Parts: sequence; C-alpha cells; structure tokens
Amino acid sequence: MPRPKPDDRSDNVEKLQDMVQNTIENIEKAEETMQFASPEEREQIREKNRRREEAIAAMRAEIKDEAAAREHGYQ
Repeated sequence: MPRPKPDDRSDNVEKLQDMVQNTIENIEKAEETMQFASPEEREQIREKNRRREEAIAAMRAEIKDEAAAREHGYQ
C-alpha cells in the first residue's frame, strides 16, 4: 500500500489569497447582475454576498494563521 504524502502547507497562504480574490470578484459580478434582477433575486444575491463576506473574513484569519505557522516552521 502506498504511503500517504506528507501534508504540504507551503503554498496555503497563496491558495487562500487566490480564494479571497476570486470571492471578491464573485461579489462584484453578483452586484453587477442586481440591476437586472427581480426584488426576490436581489435579496438572494445580498444574502449570498453576506455569506461570501463572512467566508472572506474566515479566509483572512486562516491566512494569518498559516503565515505565522510558516514563519515558525509549521511546528
């Protein structure tokens, strides 16, 4: 049976930063579509964007944790 690969966290900060950027772009695209949306759709977009903002905050906290772990050698 093959051995599992060791956990490689070396690029986690960069991956998380990309995820934050992609989420911000999704928020912007969703806001652009609101002008063509019905009132119900607008509310759904607002709710989804609120959840996206919460996700961004969580990702930014994880970026800080990962950067600190990287700095201290992932112990």
